[in-house]
Amino acid sequence: MAYNLLKGKKGIIFGALDENSIAWKTAERVHEEGGTFVLTNAPIAMRMGQINALAEKTGSQIIPADATSEEDLQKLVDQSMEILGGKLDFVLHSIGMSINVRKGRHYTDQKYDWTEKGWDVSALSFHKVLQTLYKADALNPWGSIVALTYMAAQRTFPDYNDMADNKAYLESIARSFGYFFGKEKKVRVNTISQSPTPTTAGQGVKGFDGFISYAEKMSPLGNATAQDCADYTVSLFSDLTRKVTMQNLFHDGGFSSTGVSQEIIDEFSE
Repeated sequence: MAYNLLKGKKGIIFGALDENSIAWKTAERVHEEGGTFVLTNAPIAMRMGQINALAEKTGSQIIPADATSEEDLQKLVDQSMEILGGKLDFVLHSIGMSINVRKGRHYTDQKYDWTEKGWDVSALSFHKVLQTLYKADALNPWGSIVALTYMAAQRTFPDYNDMADNKAYLESIARSFGYFFGKEKKVRVNTISQSPTPTTAGQGVKGFDGFISYAEKMSPLGNATAQDCADYTVSLFSDLTRKVTMQNLFHDGGFSSTGVSQEIIDEFSE
């Protein structure tokens, strides 16, 4: 069901890879709610995914951009405003990558050039996006910027590896940059801490299937899906959340507030 929550609003969506990705689901929901946007991803990611199908479905243009490149980001912001006909109202940062995770390198045996690359892609890129938007004065007042994160930024999940550090850094950027964006531009900056979600990136984490089952049993409302997250993101892009900023918002069916569930107790009592 659509409510025209984003009618007339314009933005940029980073990270749509395939129909399993949260960015993909968000793009579909934004389109349903009347928003228009530019899609962007790194050139290598675009070759791996099906972003052209999403662009056709939503009537959107695609601008390839490496989110770690200040030059690429400047071109992306300039071209997006030209294509969309003015300043932006929303931006989704849905980017994450760990070479250490991908290569099976343990947290206690990191290859640091891989660590630095993952940090640049997953976390520092968010600061680069924000700084580019800020300096270009690219957002309308009461605009909204959202980045996706995970609870491993606060609690230890051994196999999440260096991505946990990246997410902690990402969340800090949202608070720190969010202050200046709010004070000077009336723009909101928040992160959504999502349930473990079977995206292409999420499934690359060791033991993911076991953990998603555990999280489902721990969460009173069950795990939030990618579609659920898209709905929540739309609400943060809308005018209904104008005074929400600098927050890390848990969207996990109650997992983050649950010490132990009856299902888990029953399983260990058998």
